[in-house]
Amino acid sequence: MTDTSFDLDLLRRYDVAAPRYTSYPTAQHFAPLSSDDHEKAVMRSNQLAPGTPLSLYVHAPFCASPCFYCGCTRVITRDQGSMNRYLHALRREIGMQGRLFGATRAVEQLHFGGGTPTYYDDLQLLAVLEQIRRDFGFVPNSRREFSIEIDPRTVDAARLGRLAAMGFNRISLGVQDFDPSVQAAVNRIQAPEMVESLVHEARRLNMRSVSFDLIYGLPRQTPERFSHTLERVAALRPDRVAIYGYAHLPAMFKAQRRIRTDELPDAPLRLRLMQLATGRLGAAGYVHIGMDHFALPGDELVTALRDHRLQRNFQGYSTRAGLDLVGVGMSSISRIGDAYTQNARGLTAYLQAIESGLLATERGAVLTREDQLRAAVIERILCGRDVHYGPLHARFGIDARHHFREALDRIATAQRDGLVELQPGRLSITARGRHFLRALAMPFDAYANPASAPEAARKRLVAGTAPNVQ
Repeated sequence: MTDTSFDLDLLRRYDVAAPRYTSYPTAQHFAPLSSDDHEKAVMRSNQLAPGTPLSLYVHAPFCASPCFYCGCTRVITRDQGSMNRYLHALRREIGMQGRLFGATRAVEQLHFGGGTPTYYDDLQLLAVLEQIRRDFGFVPNSRREFSIEIDPRTVDAARLGRLAAMGFNRISLGVQDFDPSVQAAVNRIQAPEMVESLVHEARRLNMRSVSFDLIYGLPRQTPERFSHTLERVAALRPDRVAIYGYAHLPAMFKAQRRIRTDELPDAPLRLRLMQLATGRLGAAGYVHIGMDHFALPGDELVTALRDHRLQRNFQGYSTRAGLDLVGVGMSSISRIGDAYTQNARGLTAYLQAIESGLLATERGAVLTREDQLRAAVIERILCGRDVHYGPLHARFGIDARHHFREALDRIATAQRDGLVELQPGRLSITARGRHFLRALAMPFDAYANPASAPEAARKRLVAGTAPNVQ
């Protein structure tokens, strides 16, 4: 199921600047939408899927200090007054969203992200959970998937026990790199023992899953240093590992300007680091799920991959991505039916809307028929699943080989490289191809390739607007 037998030339040719496709269209192609559009999407979902459970994402944007590599939507502060004000607004928004969905649609999947969610103390987190329980409700314990992103510098073993008692059964640890020199270069100093202690305690508490986030391409990284990090990771045996490539965009992210560019790995070294990570994790028994995600053989993602049930949403790979996703907090994105809506990305704008009794919807997209078609194809590719042309014809009334002829022509090279198999009735991703899923999906992205899009899609791209929810 895992194939690490690719060379640097292959990595070089397919290491393209492509979206992660946690949505389609991607957020950069969202257009202005209002709270009315969000409410219409919820009303339609309630009619079409009454009583179905929900996934809820809570954005906690605050951090005590900046990690120089970070490209997340976050606010650096030590002002408890600002944090409390945001918390009050967050709870108010939860109430507003809960009233829209009604009492029959309980939360099954919950994720706290940031920022640093654990920058808030236990009582504050508990208040948010209680607000969700009161305004949405939770499914029975056995079906709950409650996860939280943890900065190991803010949580010790005792606090992890309290988080587990609150109901969190999955944790994601921001490791990035264990090497102290690399940590110093990105202002993220954390002793490996902090992470080790949390992993051991999570196992003792019988938490369902421990995930690590790593980053390659950071300043001062070398193959030798990164090898030591990977050895520690393999020894700790987290259930899942995500290895992201660092994107140096100082014009967009102010904190990145504090990274010395002369200390960044060059392109060939970045590729070597990626190859090293993939090989080491494969040798340690991890299964390559897709792109930069790996999991132990017993993980439910591996089972879903094998059974062709793997899905994808804003939280990455999932077995429950079919649930409507409700995002609360600044910049959060919801996926309700065939509509994406995003809250105001600025703290001031978010607070002003919520404190005025309004939802903070700022932009989004309502998927056209063409969007739905391409989203379906791209998701199947990203999940390493076969794209069968027959079901596409049955659902969308198109001849896939004709409709996507330019995309299929572009992907023919990938077939020669052993990344895909093109057959009369389907497109299949090989095990080797799972390392390059973004590059393989991109030819089907009408927004990345407007010249090859059908006329209706081109008109929308030129207009730059999203249609109203019907």
